[in-house]
Amino acid sequence: MIAETVCSAVAAAGLGIAAVTAYRKRFLSAVRIAAYSLVPLGLVMTGVVEWLADTAFSPTAWAGFGVLGVSWLLFAGTRAVERRRGGTRKERREAARGAARSEAVAPAASAPSLGSGARPADTPASPPRGKPATDDFSDIEAILKKHGI
Repeated sequence: MIAETVCSAVAAAGLGIAAVTAYRKRFLSAVRIAAYSLVPLGLVMTGVVEWLADTAFSPTAWAGFGVLGVSWLLFAGTRAVERRRGGTRKERREAARGAARSEAVAPAASAPSLGSGARPADTPASPPRGKPATDDFSDIEAILKKHGI
């Protein structure tokens, strides 16, 4: 009962402010203020305020919110584990099939052939220290795999 009275008073005060704003020839702002001030009155008339007041003091409602929270935590936890493992079981199986297909191709098939001639002077004779020659694109591949590409 008190909540309905407060909402009605807020609506009446808002309509009064809207009237003063309209008197000052700021009609667009007055209409906007009137729209905002009618919201609490509409909530009182539809019974939402009474429902909210009953819900706020109901132990059953709070238990229901607790159950919803636990449900959300379970969903979020399973999603986190899924991301850590690399997707669902189906996605991992498809990724393994794709890796098996890519291993069937000869690894040196796409490497350019330099022939029997001498190396050009600007080409280094050995791969740079710290990274092996086969690790050129491994970081890029890891990023693409992470995003499922």
